[in-house]
Amino acid sequence: MGLIDGLLLTSISTVICIVFPKLLSIILATKTNRISSIPADRKMQEASTEVATFPS
Repeated sequence: MGLIDGLLLTSISTVICIVFPKLLSIILATKTNRISSIPADRKMQEASTEVATFPS
């Protein structure tokens, strides 16, 4: 019975490790699409940054 339990748990763990990231990416993609539909005036604007240069 110990070998069967081990194989069953391994199989379940494998399925979860394969399916969970895919489900998570679908859920997050849906949220991202909803967020990107916000009007442009409400989005944050990129800040311009300058890199300081020092003499060598």
